[in-house]
Amino acid sequence: MGIKVNLAVVLAQQNVKSKDLAEYIGITEANLSLLKQGKVKGIRFDTLEAICRYLQCQPGDVLVFEPDDGAR
Repeated sequence: MGIKVNLAVVLAQQNVKSKDLAEYIGITEANLSLLKQGKVKGIRFDTLEAICRYLQCQPGDVLVFEPDDGAR
């Protein structure tokens, strides 16, 4: 599986609207939606930092490593 994006879960837990987060970090709602769905190849550290600052969380709350079956 690799890296799983839990941003939608964190937003729901904190009752934060995607629109508000996107505005705070300076990206479009469409790009935030792609990030929430895990459909991006990467994320800039400054974007991750802004997300964590706004949500008062750690990067590990937003991004989780899930190893593939049988992978070492």
